[in-house]
Amino acid sequence: MRTAKAVELLNALSHESRLRIFRMLVVAGPQGLSVGSIRARAKIPAATLTAQLNLLRAADLVLDERDGRTIRVRANFERMTALVDFLTENCCRDPAMCAPTVCAPATPSKPQSKPTSKRSSR
Repeated sequence: MRTAKAVELLNALSHESRLRIFRMLVVAGPQGLSVGSIRARAKIPAATLTAQLNLLRAADLVLDERDGRTIRVRANFERMTALVDFLTENCCRDPAMCAPTVCAPATPSKPQSKPTSKRSSR
C-alpha cells in the first residue's frame, strides 16, 4: 500500500462516528449490518449516517449489498488488513519485536477507583 492511500484510509477513520461505525461493522463480521441497524446502534440521524457511510465507501473501507429493500453494509476486511499490514510492516520485520503486542487479544482494563478526598487532620 502506498503512503497516500494509507493517509486516505486513516483520514476516513479519523472521525469518532465513522470509526465507531467501522468498528461496529468489523464486529458484525462478513454478514455486515443493515443501514437501519447501524443507525439504531450508532444513534445518529439518517442524513448524518449517510454522509459518514459515503466517506467510508469513498475510501473503500465498507462495501454495500442490496438485500431486497434493505442495504447491508460490511467492513472491507481486505482493505482493513492491507492498512494494518502497512502500519506494522516496519516493526514486524522482527516478529519478536511487535507480534505479541499487535496480535495479542486486548486485556480488559481494570476500572479505576475514584479518588477520595480526605482532609488532613493536622
